[in-house]
Parts: sequence; structure tokens; C-alpha cells
Amino acid sequence: MQVERSLPTGTVSLLCTDIEGSTRVLQTLGERYAEALAEHRRLLRTAFAEHRGCEVDTQGDAFFYAFPRAHDAVAGAVAAQRALAAHAWPEELALRVRIGIHTGEPMATGEGYVGIDVHRAARVMSAAHGGQVLLTQSTRDLLPEELSDAASLRDLGEHRLKDLTRPQRLYQLLIPGLDTDFPALKTLEARPTNLPIQPTPLIGREQQVTEAVTLVRREGIRLITLTGAGGTGKTRLALQVAAELIADFEDGVFFVDLAALIDPHLFIATVAQTLSVREQPGQSLSETLKDDLRDKHLLLVLDNFEQLVDAGPAVNALLAAAPNLKALVTSRAPLHLSGEHEYSVPPLTVPDLGESEPASILAAYEAVQLFVDRAQAVKPEFELTGENAPAVAEICARLDGLPLAIELAAARVRILSPQALLGRLSQRLALLTGGARDAPARQRTLRDTIEWSYGLLAATDQLLFARLSVFQGGRTIEAAEAVCDPANELDETVFDGIGSLVEKSLLRQDEGPAGEPRLFMLETVREYALDRLGRSGEGELLRQRHAHYFVALAEEAEPEILGADQIVWLERLEAERDNFRAALGWLLERDDIERLLRLIGSLRRGWVARGYLSETRKWLDAALELSAAVPPEVEAKALYGLGRVALVQGDYDQAIPALEASARVFRELGEAEGLVFSLADLGFIATAQGRQEDARRFADESLAEAKAAGSETTMAAALHSLACTKLDVNEYGEARALFEQSLALRRKLGDKRNTANSLCYLGSVALLEGDYDGATELLAESLALGRELGNLLIVSAALANESLVALAAGEPGRAAALCNEALALSRELGDKRTTVECLHALAGVAALQADPLRAACLSGAAESLHAAIKAPRSPAERMVGERFLPIARAAVDDQLFEAAWAEGRQMGYGAAVGIPDELLAKLLPI
Repeated sequence: MQVERSLPTGTVSLLCTDIEGSTRVLQTLGERYAEALAEHRRLLRTAFAEHRGCEVDTQGDAFFYAFPRAHDAVAGAVAAQRALAAHAWPEELALRVRIGIHTGEPMATGEGYVGIDVHRAARVMSAAHGGQVLLTQSTRDLLPEELSDAASLRDLGEHRLKDLTRPQRLYQLLIPGLDTDFPALKTLEARPTNLPIQPTPLIGREQQVTEAVTLVRREGIRLITLTGAGGTGKTRLALQVAAELIADFEDGVFFVDLAALIDPHLFIATVAQTLSVREQPGQSLSETLKDDLRDKHLLLVLDNFEQLVDAGPAVNALLAAAPNLKALVTSRAPLHLSGEHEYSVPPLTVPDLGESEPASILAAYEAVQLFVDRAQAVKPEFELTGENAPAVAEICARLDGLPLAIELAAARVRILSPQALLGRLSQRLALLTGGARDAPARQRTLRDTIEWSYGLLAATDQLLFARLSVFQGGRTIEAAEAVCDPANELDETVFDGIGSLVEKSLLRQDEGPAGEPRLFMLETVREYALDRLGRSGEGELLRQRHAHYFVALAEEAEPEILGADQIVWLERLEAERDNFRAALGWLLERDDIERLLRLIGSLRRGWVARGYLSETRKWLDAALELSAAVPPEVEAKALYGLGRVALVQGDYDQAIPALEASARVFRELGEAEGLVFSLADLGFIATAQGRQEDARRFADESLAEAKAAGSETTMAAALHSLACTKLDVNEYGEARALFEQSLALRRKLGDKRNTANSLCYLGSVALLEGDYDGATELLAESLALGRELGNLLIVSAALANESLVALAAGEPGRAAALCNEALALSRELGDKRTTVECLHALAGVAALQADPLRAACLSGAAESLHAAIKAPRSPAERMVGERFLPIARAAVDDQLFEAAWAEGRQMGYGAAVGIPDELLAKLLPI
């Protein structure tokens, strides 16, 4: 539901409710349950609202409210219980609601509240019975010594709540006329247990707790193993799950700490000792333990089982002997026992570093909550602010949401600000030390935690683990096999080794493009593996194999980017982007210019399609600046790539010589496809610059070469180039026919990227011919293909053309909205050609919305950008000038108009593209 905008802040009393036995009530009332639930909600909302309650959240039959004062919360609870008791419920079945109240200082976020106090309020409520209201000491301290005649308090003493922290003193609210006697509270004292006290409540993990509890409760499931990497928080999660299940097991819930054991034969003895079972004369301890458990309804939490895998059969033997026994296990690998259900514990949720979010939103992420809580433990005055929140968010993301790593990092806040801490994270393992002294030795530093897992690996798996660290951002099984063991020198196959590492939580498996399995290492784990790779002396060899593999992959992908499976290949290249970057960097360091040019030259199509223009150009520039002899076919492809990227960016001064050089080399090599594309792009630039004779010459030559080659791909490109020359001289009929011929070929080839490009140009032709409906239809298909491909260049161009159609159709508000989206993309991409088209469109919008001086300024800014890229206006841009600028001129004095136009004309590229950010809000309709 929608959270209230003005939640109370500072010291707040939090109130949680739910209906006791809601499942039983549902079964009794059937279809009438919905009506009863709605009536229950109405009564509670009325009672709480009358006492200044603010609804924070509601889920199912539960409410979460906040009150500015403790007295308000208590009065609201009294009113709610009286209203529920007085109401006539169907079937004379009263809805009994339990209420918990806790007072603290939760942090308000865009999603409500976060922090320990929220969890504490929920735990207090869960300890109550239907009709009962419980308060914590912090709430009692803010109430008068004697309450009003409407209620009084009963001290219930100290109780251990299910958050597993130290006992809390609880009070019961006594309401005259209502029940005051209830069974024992549903706290950890309700059943036999040895669950250890925890220094802090569990942060986040609500979903994982709910899912794991549901799994344990399922009939027929008796062995559940929580798996995950070291430091993921498996033990803490298992303890919380166990605490939630206290009431489910009549004979108790018991925690068995196996961390210190390495001998599987000691497993039975450790369980027996935990349960106070002693060996009987004439009977083995195993049989005695089975006899003791045989008739008991009990849950065993077996913690840190990974080094005792050979004791797995003993677990199954206990389960077989005791039909009401269940086991919840934590391990870095599954036990591989029959009937086992594995639950993989994920890292905490972390912010997306690609998004810019305010502190109030960042505070809702589990990893950020944990960081703040642990930072406040060492520095109580620490708060999440607008200044430090981005650094905290990045720390949490770079630590992979790993609870242990975040706790160790937060402890450093005692001496380092989050910003300073972030600057030192390049060496995570050296920084993240100094854990709690009462923690197991392997958990006092992150390195120790990972080293513990590493030490449990077989020698071959250790070697594979180190080799896999050469990959960045994930790896496929195929890539791992090719790079890590091309000669099959490992004792087991890479496939089997990967399975072992996944089981032991040192690798994570996810689904990649086309459903292909993709394997990831947490970066904290990868840093350790890289260190191991360095010690092995194999680092240089593995980096070489890695680079060579990704050169081959890029070359395999290059022709496919124009084929029917181009979406799959684009997604595959995107998935491997970090690996390609690593390979490019290594090849540049080693002055392997030939392979560097082969790699970036092959990647050019895919990366430009995804908008990585500046990055592609950076690598091409770096390689071509180095004087190295490379095969001419490699040089020609790289020169063409550089020219193509510079063309898209509107940098014609660099595009022309690069394309001319590539055409020359391609001609010498007799390589028709490269020559046709180079000539076609030279023709496009000549058209854009108004050099009509050169444009026609390039287009004719391109077409002749394409016909000679007999390639439909090159023929489509040549026809498109010729069509552009016709469009530039207003020969719309011929342009349309040529674009349609090119489009037909591209559809036949399954080339969606260039199909979208042809559709975009045909949309421009339809616009200039006055066929606005036809233009809209063509551009909509182009835009849909661009979005499907993830091709931001096509998306921005289609949006810009759609904005011109809307403008011509007399819809300035829609035109401005479309233009805003196109402009944001074109500026991000560095696409100056589309940017200038957007400026023209916004000038037309301003003219139609009776803002002539803004129209003049924007038009002048557009002309400034035309001069910067040395290109005159396109036919569509000329249409804007001819149809809409006269409207603006007629609405204002000529001198004022010219002054505004001159002001825009004086702006450079940076200032020109910045205008719309300030103006667009005024241009958009309210």
C-alpha cells in the first residue's frame, strides 16, 4: 500500500497487530471471511486514527502503525480492543487480535521505517495471544506511573523474544471488562531450547526467514540445508528460523555447534552432549540417542556441517529412528542425502550503483541497514546522510551484500568516514579485519572466512578455483573449460570441478543469455582467488588464454550481429562486457596490438549498437596510436570502426580520414563488404554536410561494388546510402522507393538493427510527405525494434523523429515529451546529430506554445551545434525552420528575436545541450 508521506520521526511508538488463528477463522467463516476481515480493518483504522496513529503498512490481517507519543499508542490499543470485543461477529466467532507496542527511534524511508525498533515491535506482538496487548520497557518509561481508569499495567518480568537478544521486560495492558488472564507468553521460554543469545537482532532477511520457516513446516520435509558462501549469515539465519519455530516443536529446538569438529565420528557424541543424553551400559551412544529421540517432536539445528560431510549418514540414521525429528543444517555445501532440501542463502539486498537514489531510499536496502546498525555500535552518533549515503551504498554493493564483510567494514567507521573507507576498498581482504573476539577465529577477518572454505577443497578444485578468478563479471562453462583446462591436465573435468565449487558456495550459478548457465564469484571471494592465482605462478598464462578466448568469441559474434540471431548475440556480448574489457586491457599492456585491434574491431558493431561509443573509440584510438605492423585486413577493420563511431558521434573531421583510409585498404585487399560500408558511410557524411555531388559519387560507387559482390547485406547498405542522397534533395518518391528496397532485403536477412534504421528513415520520408499516420506507424515499429535490441541509438533517433511528427501534427506537449526522452539518450551517447534535431524540435514546440524568445534561443543553439559538427540542417530540420520559426518571429519584435537567436548561437555544444534541462519543464503541459 502507499506509505504516508509524513511519518512521525524522532522518538516514535510503533504498534503491530495481527489476528490470532486467522486460518481457523477463515475455515469457519468461508466466503464471509473477507467481509469480517474488512470490518476488522475498519474498526482498527478508526480506533488508531482517533489517537493520532499513522498507518505505515498493512499485509493480510496485520497492521503496522506509528504514533508520535507512547500515550497515543496505548490509548489506540485500548480503543481497538474495546471496539473488537463489542462488535457482533458472524457465527459468534470473535476475531481476537494481538498487539505489540515498542518505542524507539526508527529511520523513516520512502518505504516506511527500517531499523531494530521495527523488528522489536513485531517480536513483541508475536509473543502475545489474541486479545492481549504487550508493551516494552521503553514504552512503559514514557507513560505516567498510573494510567487512566481505562487501563492499567501488569509487569510480566523479563522474557527472551524471538530476536534472540537478551531478555526484555514486558508489560501487559489490563483493560477493564476485557480478558486479562492469558497463557504463558510465546517467547523462547515456551519450549525447551538452548538457542544462544545474540548480541544484535537479525537485520533484513524477512523473506528468507519466511521461506525457510515454511520449508521446515512442510509435511514430509525433515532435512533442510541452508547453503551459502562463508560470511553469508547462514548461522544467524538458521537461529532466527529456529526461534520462529519454537512453538511448533513440543520437545524443543536445540542448536548443535559443529564448528570446532573435524572428526565425523564425534558428531553423535556432540549431539548427545547438547541434548544431555549419556551412553548407557551395553548400548552404543548412537543407539541411546536414537532411543531418546524416538518419540520426541524436536528440531535440531546442526551448524557448520561442511567439514563433517562423512557424518551425513549419521544424520539420516537419526531421522529414520525418530519420525517426529527434523534437522535444519548450515553448510557451505549440501550433504547429498536422500530427502534433503537445499535452501541457498543469498547475500543481502544492495543498491544498484547505476541508479542515483536519495538516502531515504538507500536506507531501505538490507545491506545498508546492517552497515548503519553496526556502524552505530562503534560510533553511536553515526547517521546515514545525503553526504555519506552514496559511499555507504557503494561499499555495500562492492562487498557483494556479504553480511560478514559489511560488519567488518562498518567497524572501521570508528576511525574512517564512509567516503574514506570506500577509497581503501580496492584491497578488501587487507582492510576487512578485526572482527569480534568472541567470534570463531575464521570469522574475525574476511580472508580467514574464505580461507576456511578454500582449505576444505580438494587440490584440483583449489587449482580450478584460482584459475577461474581470471574472469570478470561471470563466466560460462564453455569459457571456463577453454581457459582453465584446454589441455585436460586437471585430475577431473572442469565441469565436475565447477559443480564442486558451486556446491561449496564458492561459485554462484545464474541463468545467462538464452538460458545458458552462467557462473559468478562474489568479488570478495574473487580477490582471494586472484591472490591464489598469483601465488601459483600461472597468472600470466591464464590471462593470455583468457584474452585469446575472448578475441575468438568477438570474431565469431561479429557477422552474427547482422543476422537473424543478433539479439541473442548482442545479449551474449553484453554479458561478457567485463571480460572483454579485461582482455582489451591485458592486450594493451602487452603491446599485442594485432589482437587488440582484432578484438575491438570485432566488438565495434555490438558495442555501438548498445551505445558504448566513447569506450569503443577510446580503445580504437589507443591501439591505432601505437606504431605497430599489423595485417592490412586488421588495420582496415579498425579504421572503419573508428570512422563509424566518429560518424555516429558527429565528429566528421575524424570520421572522414578514417573512413577514407579504410576504403583504400579494403579496395587493395579486394574486400567488397568493408569497401561498400566505408563508401556508404562517406556518402552519409557528404549528404549530412550538403556535399551533394560527393554524396552521389560515393553512393553510386558503393552500389556498383555491392552489385559486383552479389551480397544482399552490402546491397542493402548501398541502396540505403543512395536513398539518403535523394532525401537530402527533396526527391521523396525516389528516396522512399530505395529505402523500401533496402528494407525488404534487411527483413529477408533477419537484420533487425538495420531494419529499424530503414524504418526510421522511411518515417522521416512519410513526415515530409505529410503522411503523419504512416510516419507514426513506421517510427513505432522502429522504436519497438530498437528497444528489443537494446540499441539506444535507434531508440533516440526514432523518438526524435516521432517528436517531429507530433510537432507537425500540432501536438506540442507530446512532441516535447518525446524530445525530452530522445535528448537524454543522445546526450548520454554523445550523438550530436540526434541532439541537434532535438533542439530544432524544441524550438518548434516553443513557437507553438507562444514562447517566441525561447524558440529563437533554441534555434540559435541548434545552429551553433550545426556549425560544431560541420553539417547543415536535414530536410526535417528545414521543415521546422520553414513552418514554425515564422510563427515565433511574427509574435515578437524583430530586434528581440534576433538578440535571442544570437544568444543561442553563441553557445558551444555543452551549453547548447544544457538548455532543454532548464526549459523542458516549462514546455511540457501541466
